[in-house]
Amino acid sequence: MPLTTVAEGRVFDWSHAVGRNAARGPGFNYVQTMCLGKGGVIYATNRGNENNFGMHVNKVKIGAAGEEEHIADFCEYGEGDGKCTWPFGVAVDNNDHVYVSDDWQNTISVFDSSGKFLRKWGKTGSGDGELMRPAGLAVEKNGNIIVVDSGNNRLQVFTPDGKFVGKCGRAGNGDGEFNQPWGITLDKDGNIFVADWKNHRVQKLSPEGKFLMKFGEYGTVSEPEGAYAVTMFGPYVSAGGESAGYPKPGLLNHPTDVAVDTDGDIYVADWGNHRVSVFDPEGKPIAHLIGDAQVLSKWGEQTVEANPDMAKARRRVRSLEPQWRFCFPTAVEFDPESDQIIVSDSQRNRLQIYKKVRDYSDFQANL
Repeated sequence: MPLTTVAEGRVFDWSHAVGRNAARGPGFNYVQTMCLGKGGVIYATNRGNENNFGMHVNKVKIGAAGEEEHIADFCEYGEGDGKCTWPFGVAVDNNDHVYVSDDWQNTISVFDSSGKFLRKWGKTGSGDGELMRPAGLAVEKNGNIIVVDSGNNRLQVFTPDGKFVGKCGRAGNGDGEFNQPWGITLDKDGNIFVADWKNHRVQKLSPEGKFLMKFGEYGTVSEPEGAYAVTMFGPYVSAGGESAGYPKPGLLNHPTDVAVDTDGDIYVADWGNHRVSVFDPEGKPIAHLIGDAQVLSKWGEQTVEANPDMAKARRRVRSLEPQWRFCFPTAVEFDPESDQIIVSDSQRNRLQIYKKVRDYSDFQANL
């Protein structure tokens, strides 16, 4: 089975997976969003559930295959300073301060890089500086924090201490309007990209919040004859691994996050279609990634080795292919130091990592 996607002169080569299901420690528990720290470190918000109360933020060094390292857990479930109910967005600034949004408490909590609580701000409401279900976060070059104020269908800008600076956006489906926006990222020029969740599109804004571009339109998975489902909701994969049930590139179904690489290519977590859609800098669809985790992560291998019944169950199934594929991916990041695309495979409680290869001739020569 191929682990490489080639399209429009780009090569996306699957590298490895990181993670397993764990309410704490080395693993993830329904990752919502993530951000890159220094030195290959990922901060991830874990949604958990009402049964295991796995809500927290974890700090993980992803490394190369087999080198993943769990560093810390913090912002765990509870009340009071340093605790959370529904952690959602996460971002880190140049001082290694970590910002976490809580879309139940409508607050932003700030921690140092070790997870020590520093401060908290936020108030429920729809006025200036007030929040309603805050989602994604991004840090501007000047240190200000952009908050996706999802329930108010807008973006708000705050100083690191929580002082209101400005806002843009309103409810609707026109240019610069939002319907429950989710993820956010900035490109190297400070332009703002927002995953406009219920409008099934991505919008690009200037650093000042002026509308520049939009791309994506609604499209869902189909059920080809003779195919089987990765989940009860799809997508449907035909025998031999062809992604027959995935919509054509450019169609989105509740996109949750967006990332931009150093070439300007744009990656969108196409949540409802169980894939990552790739667009060029002008918003033209060029490819999609569907998950290729044919090799378990180090922590996943440890889990299987410690559970003989699990190992037997894996040998009994007709095909492990459903396990390889993304299942409701919620977040995507691009690491410019390693040219890696990092995808939070939320329902699989893991990250899947691809490497962008710019020179296809060199890639072929090394096969």
